[in-house]
Amino acid sequence: MGTLKLEDYDMSAERGYLCRFDAEDVQLDGELGQIRDIAMRLPQILPTGRVRDLLVHSLPDTDLKDALVTCTDAQARRLMVHYSFMVQSYVWGEPEAPTTLPRCLAMPMVAIADHLGQQPLLPYSSYVLDNWGRFDKTGPVDLNNTFMLQHFLGGQDEAWFVLVHVAIEAQAGSALALMRPIVAAIANDDLESVQTHLEDMAGIWAKINAIFDRMPERCDPYVYFERVRPYIHGWRDNPALPHGVIYEGTRFGNEAQAFRGQTGSQSSIVPAMDALLGIGHAADPLKAYLDQLHIYRPTEHRRFIDDVRAQSRLRAFVEKAAHKGLAAAYNGNVQAIADFRTRHLEYAASYINKQGTSGAGNDTEVGTGGTPFMKYLKKHRDETKANLISV
Repeated sequence: MGTLKLEDYDMSAERGYLCRFDAEDVQLDGELGQIRDIAMRLPQILPTGRVRDLLVHSLPDTDLKDALVTCTDAQARRLMVHYSFMVQSYVWGEPEAPTTLPRCLAMPMVAIADHLGQQPLLPYSSYVLDNWGRFDKTGPVDLNNTFMLQHFLGGQDEAWFVLVHVAIEAQAGSALALMRPIVAAIANDDLESVQTHLEDMAGIWAKINAIFDRMPERCDPYVYFERVRPYIHGWRDNPALPHGVIYEGTRFGNEAQAFRGQTGSQSSIVPAMDALLGIGHAADPLKAYLDQLHIYRPTEHRRFIDDVRAQSRLRAFVEKAAHKGLAAAYNGNVQAIADFRTRHLEYAASYINKQGTSGAGNDTEVGTGGTPFMKYLKKHRDETKANLISV
């Protein structure tokens, strides 16, 4: 059984699930450097309207398998960022979505994803966790000190959308670090310590929710829907690609593959809180969707969630204790998660559901993960609230 020490899961109290290396300093030389440079030019390439032709004629025909043998983990993850952004741009950067991904993108994308234990398209980890840098290397990871590395079109709205998530992930690190001592205090039947840790955790969640509240400051709903969201869709349950995409020259052969798109629901913060607090979701298609998202997370982050779920007896401990202070501390965290999910629901309504219909696959009723998101988000929020404990 896992230790729940964050460093054993490629995590840290200072950064949470964010990469522990400084991504902007990762060196990619030779052919890998040329690939990086092509990807970094996407804000210049996409406005031409012929991103597919430009990528196909610029990228080397390589599967990257030899390069990955000698790559560090940080280099492989940087390559995942660059290739996944190019794959998304190829699929969604022109009016009609293609049914085939060419060899120069498909082969390296599949090789990198296999190497990292992820799916071969843009995941949340490449969009957010590994895609930021700091102006002041001695300063905090917050909205005043971070910038986005790889862009699609670029601009304030795209960067702010990602950087708000980066700041939330960093703030969450100290809450995730409390999970181990909470589990240990329960094992020692130490009610006072459990209550204190839970009160501290609720205080951290107040800061997380305050960061989330800042999303509208520099990310406009219309700009998000028309200029940011179109590029992060996947090809599972997407009307524009009902059969998925063929990855040319890969182990998939000529069989089209359907993968879910990048979504904030791939973040591991709330699932870890659900695991700690014992918040469950009814066994229905919506629960199946949550379970499917688990494989889109980095392998070590999946393992942390699974280990927390296996070891946490928190809810039973609180119910058995029948202690008002402990129950209030527990409920404070449940309510914080419910508030977070409520804000997510409100943003989904204003940033997506209330916008006009747009281009290929950018449906106001279908989430980037390929779901009827309004129904899902409301259900998850309501199920969270149902876990409040009365004493």
